[in-house]
Amino acid sequence: MLKTETPSTQHSQLDQYSVEALVAALVDDQTQALRAVQAAEPSIGAAVHAMAPRIAAGGRLIYVGAGTSGRLGILDSVELFPTFSWPHERAVALLAGGLGAMFEAVEGAEDDRAKGASDLRLLYPVYNDVVLLVAASGTTPYVLGALQAARTVGALTVGIANNPGTPLTAGADIGITIDTGPEVISGSTRLKAGTAQKVVLNTLSSALMVRLNKVYGNLMVDMHATNVKLVERAVRLTMHATGVDADIARGVLERCHFHVKVAIVALLKNTSIEAAQNLLDASDGNVRKAIK
Repeated sequence: MLKTETPSTQHSQLDQYSVEALVAALVDDQTQALRAVQAAEPSIGAAVHAMAPRIAAGGRLIYVGAGTSGRLGILDSVELFPTFSWPHERAVALLAGGLGAMFEAVEGAEDDRAKGASDLRLLYPVYNDVVLLVAASGTTPYVLGALQAARTVGALTVGIANNPGTPLTAGADIGITIDTGPEVISGSTRLKAGTAQKVVLNTLSSALMVRLNKVYGNLMVDMHATNVKLVERAVRLTMHATGVDADIARGVLERCHFHVKVAIVALLKNTSIEAAQNLLDASDGNVRKAIK
């Protein structure tokens, strides 16, 4: 039996716990998610190393999953645009059962291996694409079908599963096993298995964006200011990076359409917006190189 499906021996009387004990058990079990991710750091690092050159060469991030795993993939994909100005068309997510399954479970959709393959093929994957395939069990037919289709065209495949020795991690170019073990509520992989998947996806995409010069120091300098909160964040980031006051930061940001990178280079180099953009273009978007 898969570890994620095995009943936990720690909390066999869970239904008789007091509310306080129930909350403590659920929270405590989640701490194992982080330990499982930490144990997988070498394979996560290997994935980032392999992903970076393909994405830098124009590839896309393609997420594939079913149920909780698929929804987490969608979440990671949609957050890349406001956080890093990553183009929507270069972060695509496939969910077994279609986007409607984001809000209502489509029973049986995850069992259709052929559909996983055909959905992936409809995205016309190429060599530089990176396909992130997520399944707690590591055996989900829909995800395995997509894996096969991705391997056929030579796209980089990264398999993420919560059980060791699964077809998904064995069949992918890079397998990431986050061995979270049995769940407090037996088989409910929306618990710590899902938490561990979220941490891995966050880590992969965030590390990738750092390698692609989307971050200066630890500042989010390639964000997309799409609302009032993010506009104010852009002002604070520019102030922090350059030491200017809010009025000066806002004025420069307004002239470069709130592109934080450009504002920082313009202020630190005491140059025009156009010249700052040219410096960034010449340095592949690397702020440190541009200001030197």
